[in-house]
Amino acid sequence: MVDVAFQSGSAVSVAEQVDRAKVLQKLRLGDAAFRHLTRAAAVTVLVILSGIIFSLVYGAWPALQKFGFNFLIEESWNPVTEHFGAIAPIYGTIVTSLIAMLIAVPVGLFIALFLTELCPLWLRRPVGIAIELLAGIPSIIYGIWGLFVFAPFLQQHVQPFLIAAFGNVPVLSTLFEGPPYGIGILTAGLILAIMVLPFITSISRDVFEAVPPVLKEAAYGLGCTTWEVARYVVLPFTRVGVIGGVMLALGRALGETMAVTFVIGNAHRISGSILAPGTTISATIANEFTEAVGDLYTSSLIALGLILFVITFIVLAFARLMLMRLNARLGT
Repeated sequence: MVDVAFQSGSAVSVAEQVDRAKVLQKLRLGDAAFRHLTRAAAVTVLVILSGIIFSLVYGAWPALQKFGFNFLIEESWNPVTEHFGAIAPIYGTIVTSLIAMLIAVPVGLFIALFLTELCPLWLRRPVGIAIELLAGIPSIIYGIWGLFVFAPFLQQHVQPFLIAAFGNVPVLSTLFEGPPYGIGILTAGLILAIMVLPFITSISRDVFEAVPPVLKEAAYGLGCTTWEVARYVVLPFTRVGVIGGVMLALGRALGETMAVTFVIGNAHRISGSILAPGTTISATIANEFTEAVGDLYTSSLIALGLILFVITFIVLAFARLMLMRLNARLGT
C-alpha cells in the first residue's frame, strides 16, 4: 500500500514538474519574442531614419555640388537661369517659427496654469475641449481662414497701427516698415502661433496636473502666492515635460506647410520688415516641387528639405543639451 501511494505521489510530482516546465518554457518563448519584437521596432526606426537621410543627401547632391556653400547664403532663386539660393526660405522659416514661439509659449503656459490652478471646475472641461479642438483643425483650414479673414483684419486694423506706432522708433521702425499687405511673415507667424498653442497648452496642463499636491500645499502653507507656487514649485518640477511640449510645438512650426503657404506671400527675398511677404522652406517645396523642370531644380528643392531636416535636428539636440545642463545644475 505504501509503495502504491509513493508511486502515485511520484507520478503526481512528475506531472506537476512537466506542466511547470511547459509553462516556464512558454513564458521564456513569449519573453524572447517580445524582446525581439521591441528590438526590431527600434531598429526599424533607425533604418527608416537612415533611409530618409540617405535619400535627402543623394537627391540634394547635384545642387550642393553645383552651388557649394553659396547655396546657403545666396538669395537668388531663378528657375529660368537655374541659379538657386536657400537663404530666403531659411530666413522665413526661422523668423516665422520664432514669432510663433514668442507668442505661443507664454500664452500656452499661462492657459495651462489657469486651468490647473485658478480655473473653476465647471469651466475646466469646456476650455480643455476647445483647446483640443484647435489641435484637431486641419492646417489647410487655418490657411483659408488666415487668407480670407485674418489677413484682411491685420491689413485694415493691426498693421497700420504698428506702422504708425513704431514709425519713429529706432530698429522697430525697420521691423514694421512698408505698406500693410495683410499677408507676410508676421501673419504667417501669428497663424503658426495659433496652430502650435494647443500642443504647448495640452502638454503643459498634463504635466502640471502631475505635480504632487503636497508640494503646492506646502508652498501655500508658507505663504506663497499662486504666482510664486507656479514659478518656484510647478515649473521647476515639470521643466522636462514643458520643454518637451515646446520642442514638439517648434517642430510643428518649422515644418508647417499649407497654412504658411496661404498667408506668407511666397516671395523669395529677405526684408528687414516682418510685414513684408516672404517664404519658408516648406512653402517653397510645396509650391514648386510639382512644377520643377530639370534635375538641378528638383535637386535644389530636395536640398531645401535636407536643410530643414538639419535645422530640426539642431533644435532637438540643443533642447536635449539644455535639459542635461538644467538637470546637472539642479543636481537631479
